[in-house]
Amino acid sequence: MSTTAPLRVGVVGCGRMGRHHVRVASQADGTDLVAIADASEERRTTLAEQFGGTPCASLDELLAVGVQAIVVATPTVTHRAIVLQAVAAGVHCLVEKPLASDERTATEMAEAAARSGVALQVGHVVRYDPIMVAVRGLAGITPRFIEMDRISPMTFRSVDVGVVLDMMIHDLDLLLMLVGSEPEEIHANAVCVLGEAEDICNARLVFPAGPDGLRCVANVTASRMALKTERKLRIISEDAYVSADFVARQGTVVRKTANAEQLDKVRRQLKDGDDLSGVNYLDLVKIEPLAVGAGDPLTLQFADFVRAVRTGQRPFVDAEAGSAAVRTAERIVEAARAAGARMV
Repeated sequence: MSTTAPLRVGVVGCGRMGRHHVRVASQADGTDLVAIADASEERRTTLAEQFGGTPCASLDELLAVGVQAIVVATPTVTHRAIVLQAVAAGVHCLVEKPLASDERTATEMAEAAARSGVALQVGHVVRYDPIMVAVRGLAGITPRFIEMDRISPMTFRSVDVGVVLDMMIHDLDLLLMLVGSEPEEIHANAVCVLGEAEDICNARLVFPAGPDGLRCVANVTASRMALKTERKLRIISEDAYVSADFVARQGTVVRKTANAEQLDKVRRQLKDGDDLSGVNYLDLVKIEPLAVGAGDPLTLQFADFVRAVRTGQRPFVDAEAGSAAVRTAERIVEAARAAGARMV
């Protein structure tokens, strides 16, 4: 593929996320938005007039325009058919999360892309959020406990899947990335409020022991029936505590700074039952704000996709990562059913 000619890009699906993908693709350097596909004539025509590209009524029409890469922003249940047809035509795909509604389908899509030699990237866009970029950049933190909350009022979007695949899937992807493995033990429960799919879910995940013999435990909550919107992450390690608020776009890092002699003295005093009410705890730690940079997550994600297409290198969130998140989500739903949750 030429590294100088603009990459011919199309977007399939012009709903809420699709509109954002159209905007990003039209503004990105080194790309040319050549086609937009959606079942709604009004949506595809309006966006084409605003951002350019040929409005198409179907995937067949979009592929006929001659796209080299597409962004798939359609309901999860449609991902398989779209991706299989596109990769068979040699077209690279960036697919909105989740990759599929079950692991078997996700694996089928990943294998098809591999056979065709095209990139298949999954839109776990939170990895590219400047808050998450800052967390990933912290040195010397091996998680022992992770807590993640993702709650919001019902928007009636993505109701073709439950809250685990709709919302929690973001945090599952982040967990697997942070810990570096899939959980070996899962406990969960869920509640269905409006339909037969879960609207609220809490899961406890226990990960395999690391080289030091210690395990990481995570507690994850997702709800689309909340009264407010929260996106929070807390990480506890041996030497640091990290708190991040994705809505407020800020965070805090607390590290132990006392030297060994100071810590040994405090431990001895605690063991001896000494009165430590006069000790200033803040002298034993260092508190600093999380250094959050700039950048639009969706734009950074699209740039990574273009890089993967042009270089042949694996995208940051490849099909393997997307499949692992779906696999973990399936296990959580199964665990919730086993705990008595009444859900489809």
